[in-house]
Amino acid sequence: MTNKTRIGVIGVGNMGREHARYLAAGDLPDATLAAIADPGAPALDWASENLPDTVERFDDAEALMASGKVDAVIVAAPHYFHPPLAIAALKHGLHVLVEKPAGVYVKQVREMNEAAAKSDRVFGIMFNQRTRPLHQKMRELIAAGEVGEIRRTQYVITNWFRSQYYYDSGGWRATWAGEGGGVLVNQCPHNLDLWQWFCGMPTRVRAFCGFGRHHDIEVEDDVSAYVEYKNGATGTFVTTTGEAAGQNYLNVIGDRGRLQMEGNSITFWRTSGSVREFTQTTDQAFASPETWRCEIPVEKNADGNEHRAITRGFVAAIRDGKPLLASGDEGINGVQLANAMLLSAWTDDWASIPTPEEKYYELLQEKIRTSAANKKTVTGKTLDLTGTY
Repeated sequence: MTNKTRIGVIGVGNMGREHARYLAAGDLPDATLAAIADPGAPALDWASENLPDTVERFDDAEALMASGKVDAVIVAAPHYFHPPLAIAALKHGLHVLVEKPAGVYVKQVREMNEAAAKSDRVFGIMFNQRTRPLHQKMRELIAAGEVGEIRRTQYVITNWFRSQYYYDSGGWRATWAGEGGGVLVNQCPHNLDLWQWFCGMPTRVRAFCGFGRHHDIEVEDDVSAYVEYKNGATGTFVTTTGEAAGQNYLNVIGDRGRLQMEGNSITFWRTSGSVREFTQTTDQAFASPETWRCEIPVEKNADGNEHRAITRGFVAAIRDGKPLLASGDEGINGVQLANAMLLSAWTDDWASIPTPEEKYYELLQEKIRTSAANKKTVTGKTLDLTGTY
């Protein structure tokens, strides 16, 4: 393949504009921005003012897909539209890169994955945080068995602080109809993906969610969840948008020690041998395994633009058949976790994983029907979200 891969961006909001900018600037030598689509006049006006005249503009995504002007699309529309737009693009024979999250509920994401599996098109998801050397090293250490069999995981992400002004900036924000959830759907898709990418999927969850605990919103802004894994390991996941001086760290405790990821560093408290074996064989009542503290070297992010890196890999998969760092079908895992946590909180009970998707869908529809979002006061201000994604 010699000609550049022609990409269309569907949805020209904050992330759509970011993708359009680097593609239009020629940052990917094997790809070009050929078209954009958005039904909103402000988005089309922005495109006219900021993109080259060679970029086709559509006010309808279906028209872009049928135009013959693109080989692939990046779906950057609101969350609920990710699966239907991806399915439509696949039916048009286009390669698809979908923004996170894969969707709002498991049922629609499964349908998207099934459509992708039936096609011969490249299907990726914008899990840009997988490109970070820090995260790749963490996964590598766990996969290599350095920490041994996992016994416990602890993930705390409380540095997602948001003000009421943020939530009031759009009528769709923090509503069941507009976003389908709160911190789990908006802020945490990357964290949920990384958690399962490192440690695998749990089998069930018991979650406690605060719905509008810190803000005047109807969706969750505070979550504390406990999970169990098939091998008997346990885990906790804590997140909120209502705490200042927040933290972001992950502990993975195994039979050979503890890995802690925080900031841009990984610290490994490594035991001299198997903790399980030591427990059973020592003849000392208060002895514990010898432990060494190791600072794991982590490279800096050489690319400097994670989203561009994922798109570059997407283009390489199209052109050269190279494997994707984040295959689109993997997006369902984080949605499973988010749905299970919300289902557990709604029913005040354990939720299994995979999630009972019909039950979740029915309860979500009931939340939408009884939503008070139409009474929401909106500031009408446009937010600068640069650096928040």
